[in-house]
Amino acid sequence: MGRDVIIKNRVPKAYRHPSLDISLRTSRTRNEARLIRDARILGVPTPIVYEIDEVDAKLVMEEIKGERVKDVLETADEGKSEKICRQIGRMIAALHAGGIVHGDLTTSNMIVCDDVVYLIDFSLGSRNAKLEEMGVDLHLLKEAFQSAHSEKLDLFDIILNEYCIGFKNSKDVMNKMKEIEGRGRYT
Repeated sequence: MGRDVIIKNRVPKAYRHPSLDISLRTSRTRNEARLIRDARILGVPTPIVYEIDEVDAKLVMEEIKGERVKDVLETADEGKSEKICRQIGRMIAALHAGGIVHGDLTTSNMIVCDDVVYLIDFSLGSRNAKLEEMGVDLHLLKEAFQSAHSEKLDLFDIILNEYCIGFKNSKDVMNKMKEIEGRGRYT
């Protein structure tokens, strides 16, 4: 091919009926490729999808050579960390404004390359997102920050601030996120 790529291969699951397995792997591969493309159209940096192999449920994508945001935030100075988090907030705002949810928003699914934050792994994402799904997206990211970046929770506020600036329905989503947080407190 002449370029560095990542091949994402959805392997068959022996516990599923073969025809169901093929159908699920094919539709999930196609869905992820579309979400990556649609996110790029919305201005969210993502890997380029070079090839979709629906028969073998494979995606051939651009390799983003960089570091996971999770790792960068552990060592970056305050200025760099804030810059990264502003980008994250704008990315999520663009996705949600375009009706897309990522489904697994964690700092492990973001890569910094040449000071640009790329969003990867849309395998749990969906389009035509409802308020609940958007709230879950933000809630998952908040939980990721509480777990992986507990000493830097102020950075999550920067993400939310940029999100609110970039997405007109952000207040409704923020309220939904708080509602979701409340559900888990007493279980």
